[in-house]
Amino acid sequence: MATFLVADSDSAPTGPRELTSDQAGRLAVTRFLNFQEGGRAMTINVPGTAGGLMITGSIDYRRKIGYGAVHGTGRDSSSDGLIQWTATTVSVHPMANTPAKAPARPPESGWSSRPLQRYGSSLDSSLAIALKLGSDRPDNAELLPQNGAAWVGRDRLDGRQVDIMTGPSAARATPGTAGASGPEGAVRYWIGSDGTMYRVRVGVASASQPVVIDFDTQKYVPVRPVPGVTPAR
Repeated sequence: MATFLVADSDSAPTGPRELTSDQAGRLAVTRFLNFQEGGRAMTINVPGTAGGLMITGSIDYRRKIGYGAVHGTGRDSSSDGLIQWTATTVSVHPMANTPAKAPARPPESGWSSRPLQRYGSSLDSSLAIALKLGSDRPDNAELLPQNGAAWVGRDRLDGRQVDIMTGPSAARATPGTAGASGPEGAVRYWIGSDGTMYRVRVGVASASQPVVIDFDTQKYVPVRPVPGVTPAR
């Protein structure tokens, strides 16, 4: 399944260039910092031919479980509702009038669950990518440049100066390292001076536009599992 990485029109990249030792160090710890934090609030923009989906919520990176509110963008509201997911299961709760933010305590009933699809679904690919943005250990900073990671340029997000870097290419990446996300291929990261991850963009085979994940778009709310959903331990 072919994958691609879409260049940004809003950031004026000047690379790619080889990572400096400082940049490699920040890329190496960026997923680990998410894990150390415990969880992050984010907005996931999922592309689609009939209009996109926007998921506003949180991920618990220690238990590997996400939860949020889903709204259609450029499409009808038939897919709106609440969603909770793990690496293996997606649970949805349709709602006629979905709130902007998911309630801190998920409803106890009205959920339906299915296996998370590994291929062919932009939504499921986006959910899987989001879960993989946390790791219980740093990556090897010395191996990242050898595997194709690079500096692309600089940008400003919400007043913060960030560096844009790509993770290792899919063909060369060591499994479990930054950017090695299976069929989705290399990932583009917006990373702050301390290694904090603020945005991620990655192309998926099932969509003509990239998935975009923005962090700290609202306050983090601890994720409570819905009945029947068992997070990883």
